[in-house]
Amino acid sequence: MTIEPFAIDIPDAVLDDLRARLERTQLPSGFAGDGWRAGVDLDYLRELLDYWIGSFDWRAREREINRYPQFRAMIDGIPVHFLHARGTGPQPLPLVLTHGWPWTFWDFEHVIGPLTDPAAYGGEPGDAFDLVVPSLPGFVFSTPLPRPVDWQATADLWARLMRELDYERFGASGGDYGRIVTLQLGHKYAERVVGAHIYGTRGLGTWNVERPWDLAGPVPDDLPALTRAMLLGRQRRFSAHVTVQVLDPQSLAVGLHDSPAGLCAWLVVRRRNWSDCAGDVEMCFSKDELLTHVMLYWATQSFWTSARYYYEAANRPWRPAHDRTPPVLAPTGVSVFLNDEPIPRTDTQLAQEVNLRFRRDHERGGHFAPAERPETVVEDIRDFFRPLR
Repeated sequence: MTIEPFAIDIPDAVLDDLRARLERTQLPSGFAGDGWRAGVDLDYLRELLDYWIGSFDWRAREREINRYPQFRAMIDGIPVHFLHARGTGPQPLPLVLTHGWPWTFWDFEHVIGPLTDPAAYGGEPGDAFDLVVPSLPGFVFSTPLPRPVDWQATADLWARLMRELDYERFGASGGDYGRIVTLQLGHKYAERVVGAHIYGTRGLGTWNVERPWDLAGPVPDDLPALTRAMLLGRQRRFSAHVTVQVLDPQSLAVGLHDSPAGLCAWLVVRRRNWSDCAGDVEMCFSKDELLTHVMLYWATQSFWTSARYYYEAANRPWRPAHDRTPPVLAPTGVSVFLNDEPIPRTDTQLAQEVNLRFRRDHERGGHFAPAERPETVVEDIRDFFRPLR
């Protein structure tokens, strides 16, 4: 394994080409007046694209991210970009934070300071963490990939990376894909994982279904009316991208690698539909924040390999590494954001899969919890790991 310092410095030629593409954007007409009902709101998209051309300062965002030490590791030919922020406290606990799709590592921006230097944010010095925040293989600067990598192999990469950084024992936390990567670490590497903290209750067998392009499946007719309505509402918000990115990611990538406006539309709809924003995406994310994440995908041309992560998950079912029970032997903490998962699994159901030590359900917060509700995430992580140190 090789590890080298890394700093973001997108070439001027990439930015010049981006501007030219944005200025030539041809949007479809909003003839039906659908707003957000049929996908992206074209009026809002035009407003966002105009801001991108005229006001967004990528170099300022670069400088902001580059305040933190970053590195790139090469592990068996797989590039792994990661931010490494060491803690200020008596014995910082190593903690790897794993993002999902269409997150980036920068979705953890607002939890880095409080977790590494709790005393500076009104916390206890003894709650400090050494943070390792990688980009998933194929995402942003963990590119280019020489071969596909799935989430199970990602856990193996993280375990090797943490050992190379001299962290034999460490904690793990994550949401979306980061949730199942974290659970896999707590399953396969339980002897090394101090604790596994996840957002949401879906588990290691999420993709072990006959129709992975339809993860939620049909909603039974005999459910209570409110429950059924909640499940149907969540499916409407979450189903479109799963189907396409499992079955036809390469075709979609052709368009989104050629059009920054198309990429922006695809990603921003997810930010709007999955966050706890009551339909107004800027209640959770400013234009600068939205465009920073879009830029990280665009400038690295990583949409295709990030979408391919779905294809790999659907075609490589989870296989247990051992037959002990529960499968995730590492102590496990669960933070549930009910806007994201309105009908979570019960403690009894969770205990069949994980060594459940901690659970909190939260009324506010959505799919991008560390970015939407950083104070809540920080408090849960501190409280879960405190007795495990």
